Amino acid sequence: MSPDSELDTIGASPMLFKTAVRHLALDSWEFIGWRALEEHLCQPLVRFMQDVGDFRRCTIFDTAGNRRAAEPQECVGLERAAVWEQDSIEERLLDTFMGRPNAAEEHLKVRLR
Repeated sequence: MSPDSELDTIGASPMLFKTAVRHLALDSWEFIGWRALEEHLCQPLVRFMQDVGDFRRCTIFDTAGNRRAAEPQECVGLERAAVWEQDSIEERLLDTFMGRPNAAEEHLKVRLR
């Protein structure tokens, strides 16, 4: 398969997740090409943060600079703000393809009580 056809195949696949990856991880992955993102993929990412000392204190924010205080229940379904390492991303992808929960993803879910 040529790199261009791989990009087309990848681009036609459903998006599994969007998250931040440590910059150093990019050096160990093979670069197969570049293509412009479709408009719906360029929307701001919405994340949450939760206070370690008081789990009831949460903040929802996006990459466009918007932020607001939130209840923990409002954060259900959102990803916690985190930067993932290469091996953690690879494990998350493998777990997704194998149909099993990912321990890191589960650990980072919002705490409700």
